[in-house]
Amino acid sequence: MADYLLIIGDREALGWVLTEQRMAFPDFKRAEIRALTAGDRLFVYTTRGCFGNPTRDRGRVIACGEVRSAVAELEEPVELGGRRFPAGCDLHIAEATAWSDGVELAPLVPELGLFEGAEEHWSIRLRRPLAKLTPHDAELLDRHLAGHRRYPLDQVLADYARWWQPSKAP
Repeated sequence: MADYLLIIGDREALGWVLTEQRMAFPDFKRAEIRALTAGDRLFVYTTRGCFGNPTRDRGRVIACGEVRSAVAELEEPVELGGRRFPAGCDLHIAEATAWSDGVELAPLVPELGLFEGAEEHWSIRLRRPLAKLTPHDAELLDRHLAGHRRYPLDQVLADYARWWQPSKAP
């Protein structure tokens, strides 16, 4: 089992991921996408710009879920935000923090191996859909996420998915 940071930078995409319990990727080029397998854990991270207001919002880990299938080519590519995503996998995310809550990532950067050597340019490592975490990073995020109240996904889904319209999805 491996642990990853699932990086979501668009509220429509986040709504789709949480509602459909699936993740879609633009291609198979990145090694971490090819390596993703059933049983891997995903810490769902919403970027500062995910909800359209990066001066107000903070980048936060809002949930932890599990990969349910290997990444494979989709019969019908997913289209979100004017982009096509031809590869994907199934997920299971049972709970999430309330909207605008979660583990703020910026204060933890000095402690996370993912950002080692990045100094003040750490956010550049988040310009991809998936980032592999070290066991130490996963334990740190687990510990911090445990300090935030999480709710069954059906109780908070409307807040996270209000921008995504199911009629627009395939």
